Amino acid sequence: MRREMITWSVVFAIVIAAFAGTVLILNATLYSASGFVRGYLDSLARHDADGALELAGTAVVGDASDELLKSSAMSDLTDIRLVSETTGLDGVQSVVFEYSADGVQGQSTFDVRQSGALFGLFPTWSFTASPLGVIQLTVRNDSDFTANGIDLTAPQPNQPSPYLVFTPGTYEISHSSMFLTGPPIKVATTEPGGVVEAALEIEANEAFVEQVQKEIDDYLDECATQTVLLPTGCPFGQSIGNRIVNTPQWSIAEYPAVSLVPGPEAGSWLMPPVNARAHLVVDVRSLFDGTVSTFDSDVPFTSSYLVTFLSNNELLITAQYE
Repeated sequence: MRREMITWSVVFAIVIAAFAGTVLILNATLYSASGFVRGYLDSLARHDADGALELAGTAVVGDASDELLKSSAMSDLTDIRLVSETTGLDGVQSVVFEYSADGVQGQSTFDVRQSGALFGLFPTWSFTASPLGVIQLTVRNDSDFTANGIDLTAPQPNQPSPYLVFTPGTYEISHSSMFLTGPPIKVATTEPGGVVEAALEIEANEAFVEQVQKEIDDYLDECATQTVLLPTGCPFGQSIGNRIVNTPQWSIAEYPAVSLVPGPEAGSWLMPPVNARAHLVVDVRSLFDGTVSTFDSDVPFTSSYLVTFLSNNELLITAQYE
């Protein structure tokens, strides 16, 4: 009997030692501060938005949009590696991780605090502040943009708008439409709870310039069909003090070369004043001696136009006069 008791005591001691060792190992890994942060980062790597948000906790976001807190908008997080873990005097654990976000190397520091214990044995943790970041994005000259494949519309063009994002992450922001383009910009979020300012510059693309050029050329060609010295509603004309003998004949010698810059109001585009030349041929009789001569000359003029979008990508082009 004594031998059996000794045997069971040894077995029990081994079990207790193994259990204690397991608890120590789990507390140093899975249930450690760094293990908690790694769980959050692993959720990002799996594109598990719900899991990452659950670990991130409640964030005070104000009027920031949560439209980018989606799995489909998350960047690819790889090569996650613990750098250091230190404990402050206030009990806050500062955990530093390195990683690659869409191929961009980065490093982030996460502050966590013990929030309780599971079964009284395993510590639980929470972020001292939400690890979510904010991109303060200004979309210039239009409202629509794409961020990591998500199509969005800013509340107001040319005004900064806040968007909640997962940290760490990399967000490619761009614009592409029938007449406009916004060359892609990459915005990296590395500081938990931080704000990153970014601006997307949207420009007129080649198709837009070509379409405006065609419509202005057609408009000037139509002006040239008027058989008067001062064509109505047109940017060119010629006053002649003598009497004209025959019908004035206009043609366009040099069309204005179109370029487009943002207009005075959001959604409008301006063709700055540019020089061009019309050509006029008309016979003129002198009021002084009655002789007839031919006016056959280029008539220079300057034109400027304001372009706005109508429905179905149609353009409204309005001449600007000084």
